[in-house]
Amino acid sequence: MEEQTVAQINGRPVLQPNCNRLERRNSLKKTAPSPMAFLSPNTPRVKLSPSPPISPKPKSPVDRNDPMGIQKVSSPASADKSIKRPVKATGNGSIEAPGSIAAARRVEVANLQVLRKMRIAHYGRRTNKSANSEIKVAPETVEFLALATPSITARRVKRCNFVTPNSDPIYVAYHDEEWGVPVHDDKLLFELLVLTAVQVGSDWTSVLKRREHLRNAFSGFDAAVVAKFSERRITSTTSDYGIELNQVRGAVENAKQIIKIIEEYGSFDKYVWRFVNFKPISTQYKTCQKIPVRTSKSEAMSKDLVKRGFRFVGPAVTHSFMQAAGLTNDHLISCPRRLQCMPLAHNL
Repeated sequence: MEEQTVAQINGRPVLQPNCNRLERRNSLKKTAPSPMAFLSPNTPRVKLSPSPPISPKPKSPVDRNDPMGIQKVSSPASADKSIKRPVKATGNGSIEAPGSIAAARRVEVANLQVLRKMRIAHYGRRTNKSANSEIKVAPETVEFLALATPSITARRVKRCNFVTPNSDPIYVAYHDEEWGVPVHDDKLLFELLVLTAVQVGSDWTSVLKRREHLRNAFSGFDAAVVAKFSERRITSTTSDYGIELNQVRGAVENAKQIIKIIEEYGSFDKYVWRFVNFKPISTQYKTCQKIPVRTSKSEAMSKDLVKRGFRFVGPAVTHSFMQAAGLTNDHLISCPRRLQCMPLAHNL
């Protein structure tokens, strides 16, 4: 230790350094304790090998043919060549991974082609063997077909435009089973004539719901029985069944005239069908807006019926009666019932 001198300042002894140069001390710098200091004396000492030096990051290869000099960065999956992934060979000789965008697009296009073949085979646009033969669907496309479109058998039938998904089931059944079907029974013809007269100012759905009610009111639409209704029976029918008085009177008067026609022509059926030459008229309308409210045939029938004393038989009502009785087939060309009703007609 260096000797220090003692000086007297203001009568007090003060230590002084030997030179003007002071010793600097770095109080903030502390030496880190050795890792061995935390070990217990009984812990065995292991000699640590120095870590290998870190090599600098290799540069990405540069495509010399690229004029822009853009580096191609390889993904970790492609860098590891030891990992083998399943691949799929395409028709043009190239190989693509099963999860690639190209493979998904190929599956989608194949599914769309299968759907197109199914539609062509269903609607009969082709007559060759390929359209009529059985179509084989790949197993992987079954799930796609189930989600993309319903099956052909479950597809909704394209009926006439006035039958909508919101139509009442009784009206849909009337369209599918009765409307446009040729009728040759006198009782059923009289029934349809009364229903079309009652339908004026109302709709077919409400009339069809009251159909059984009207049958009971008019004795099963037997013209021979209804023609003998007395005034008291007409009044009771109006009050008991809730039918307007003029409609009951009109049905009774029409029944009387039908009896006269049966005496003249042998049946009401022969009288009605002679207006269409005993063969139903088959129209070819594409939309319901094209179907007329009245035709020349309905006007001729209406004129003759009025002349004989029938009531509620205007040209529009008569045309509706001809449609219901199958004298005219006004089903649209897209409706399947049009072709189904045509073979049902027969000459008298």
